[in-house]
Amino acid sequence: MWGRKKGTSKVEEEKKDSPPEETEGEGKKETLEEERDRWKNLYYEAYADTQNLRKSLEEDHRQAVRYRSQGFLEKLIPSLDCLYIALQGECQGDEARNYREGFRFIYRQLEEALLSEGVSYVEPKEGDLFDPRRMEAIETVEGQGEPGHVVRLLSKGYLLHDRLVRAARVVVEAMRKEAPEEEKKEENAPAEGSKAEEA
Repeated sequence: MWGRKKGTSKVEEEKKDSPPEETEGEGKKETLEEERDRWKNLYYEAYADTQNLRKSLEEDHRQAVRYRSQGFLEKLIPSLDCLYIALQGECQGDEARNYREGFRFIYRQLEEALLSEGVSYVEPKEGDLFDPRRMEAIETVEGQGEPGHVVRLLSKGYLLHDRLVRAARVVVEAMRKEAPEEEKKEENAPAEGSKAEEA
């Protein structure tokens, strides 16, 4: 009783002494809330990374399934080319014609099997514009056609779905070279001289 001020109770004195403890408690509370927010952000980041990884793996799996036969097709193409060329030749005799018909049937079956797996052909026709994304120019020739256009198809190209496996091999019309100015003048000079002699 002698240490207490007049008009104050024991509870009031305890309340006056408690604010420093509450400040410490509030500081701890803020620290814990910051720690909680930090861990929550780390969780959301890890969750987002996991979702992105899952989507990436699913896309890789889809691509692997979609293009699973590309390596096999690359190995098969040379044999298909040889078989196609062999079927274009002329046959002499009934037995040879029968063999050719049998091989044509086998070739058609192979084509149907490839089509069912998503394979399509790149077969530019004569006069088509050369497309470097789908064609490979094996040779260029000078002629009367349009420069930069296909003259002849040597071997067809192959697509697996939308992916180019092999470009079509073609012969392309070359750009015409113009004669230098001096040569043009020399070519025109005799013609002008002959006109003067005629007059």
